[in-house]
Amino acid sequence: MITKDSIIGDIIKEKPEAVKILMDYGMGCLGCPSAAMERLEQACEIHGIDLDEVLAKINSL
Repeated sequence: MITKDSIIGDIIKEKPEAVKILMDYGMGCLGCPSAAMERLEQACEIHGIDLDEVLAKINSL
């Protein structure tokens, strides 16, 4: 299960189909070095995205 503390790079490895969801929310730099170490919660805060909404969509995959 993906949580707020999951690392973006790990999410992509575990659920590659999550890339589309993240991209739809404007997270276009999923391949950048910071994404490899950034927690989902941090990414959502930076992009002004509702964390709970993103978690629900990713975990429904």
